[in-house]
Amino acid sequence: MKVITGVVGNDIHVVANRLIELSLQARGFQVFNLGVNTYLEEFIDAVIETDADILLISSLNGEAEGWCREVKLLKAKYGSMLDNVVFMIGGNLVVGTGNAKDIVPRFKNYGFDLVFHQVDLNTGLDELEKFLEERKR
Repeated sequence: MKVITGVVGNDIHVVANRLIELSLQARGFQVFNLGVNTYLEEFIDAVIETDADILLISSLNGEAEGWCREVKLLKAKYGSMLDNVVFMIGGNLVVGTGNAKDIVPRFKNYGFDLVFHQVDLNTGLDELEKFLEERKR
């Protein structure tokens, strides 16, 4: 399966981004890593250009909320081209304090299928694989 990944907005956490790429590859995914400082529209364009199955956005500086509120609008704009794409986000998703109980539903409302706030990488990827398996059924 093809995965587009990268770090959203003005976040420059290169090491974490590379670890995500390596972890995805170790699990057999074909990875297209857009790197850091990536705008939401660039992610969507890459998904369409590569016919990717998964979009995995990460954020470590907590500013993902400001950058990712328009996922639903972009999904509507591109319509059927994004219907089967899994939208996933993980990392430290908000600035300041907050708990996953409040943050996860908010990001799902933005249009993400899977949301992991301050969850370790392997747990998030395990959940992605479970989600994909359940989707096949």
